[in-house]
Amino acid sequence: MTIKQWLRKQIRGGVHAPHLKNTADCETVIMPPPEKIILAMSQHLGAPCIPVVKVGDTVKVGQIVGDSDMAVSAPIHSGVSGKVTAMTELLLPGGIKTAAVVIESDGLQSIHESVTPPVVESFQDFVKAVRTSGLVGLGGAGFPTHIKLNPTNFDVIDTVIINAAECEPYITADYRECMENSWDIVSGVLTVMEFLDTKRVIIAVERNKPKAIKELKHIAAGVSRSGHEVIVKALPARYPQGAEKVLIQACTGRRVPPGKLPADVGCIVMNVTSIAFLSRYLKTGMPLVDKRLTVDGSAIAYPKNVRVIIGTPIHDVIAFCGGTRYKTRKMLMGGPMMGLALMDDKLPILKHNNAILAFSEDDVKISPPSTCIRCGRCVAACPMKLIPVSIESAYKNKDIETLDKLGVMTCMECGCCSFSCPASRQIVQTMRMAKNEVRAAAKPAAIK
Repeated sequence: MTIKQWLRKQIRGGVHAPHLKNTADCETVIMPPPEKIILAMSQHLGAPCIPVVKVGDTVKVGQIVGDSDMAVSAPIHSGVSGKVTAMTELLLPGGIKTAAVVIESDGLQSIHESVTPPVVESFQDFVKAVRTSGLVGLGGAGFPTHIKLNPTNFDVIDTVIINAAECEPYITADYRECMENSWDIVSGVLTVMEFLDTKRVIIAVERNKPKAIKELKHIAAGVSRSGHEVIVKALPARYPQGAEKVLIQACTGRRVPPGKLPADVGCIVMNVTSIAFLSRYLKTGMPLVDKRLTVDGSAIAYPKNVRVIIGTPIHDVIAFCGGTRYKTRKMLMGGPMMGLALMDDKLPILKHNNAILAFSEDDVKISPPSTCIRCGRCVAACPMKLIPVSIESAYKNKDIETLDKLGVMTCMECGCCSFSCPASRQIVQTMRMAKNEVRAAAKPAAIK
């Protein structure tokens, strides 16, 4: 490797966030079906689904209850059999309002007749099957997978990266996928290599997961073929190693330019649980109706990795983990770095939700923000090479042109800036509001 190549691989920014992987050795337990599920019609990036059932309808496991004819969308399926009892509206974390379907379980878990292994004889069949499965990115982003696997510049794709970094503190759901379902992961990898004709697949894992690295290397060793290779790559344990653009640079040395997608540099990135699910779906035909998530935090009585039916109310999941042993001061959907705070525990589990964390008063100490001391730690920590302190100033002045020049829209809201700030300033929130200002300013131009 030349010096130039070495420098390209060096990742700027990031932080050493505490790992706190308390549930790493907790094998996944299956939660029984709840009495009811609430299926939000917006569980992915893109257009929300529209209910295709009505109150009073009887549904079965695996049946489509929501769909859309828009390109960027994915169908939503029922994880229980029973009766549709209500159509409601939910306010999701992040402020998004969405329609939702409420289904009361009959306890029978009857399988819908549409649940059969798909017939896949061509690339078009493959993409159609992925969409039918309802699969979206299970690492947190929620981007419809059939769109990701069918890029417009298909001919330039030479590398698929399987993201098993899981750099967020507390969360171990993907780690347990590696330990419990490594054959599914490799089977999914081989399927993607076949239909995308990909020459190289890199399974990226942080070095603080030696057991997962050993397991994956053992399985992957026998599947590389002439002209095709499967590499298990151990990466430094540094947050946000699992972020898409950071991961691509760490694995290939390629930089994704601002405003561009991984496919523009010849890469497709998939979450490790997504690739394993894809393998299982092609064998069984059972769509995405359940998922594994980590339930942890100081307020949780018995932290676990739990496989739950999508749409299960959060309070039911917490009750399955013994409830709370202390008064909950803060609850998060996701990890402490990028997760979203919850107003209450009545919301349901979503497709791309990989953790529920609940913390007691002692672990939630909010320091009032003080004056910026211009230390530059937020600048040094930003993996996207942004200057948060300058963006904050431009935001306060409503200077849209400067916000655009400073690249605020490339912010991935990883939280490294806030984590590093000695003045406890709410930098991520400011970045989000600044991005909203830029979007709002762009709308009139788009209408014209």
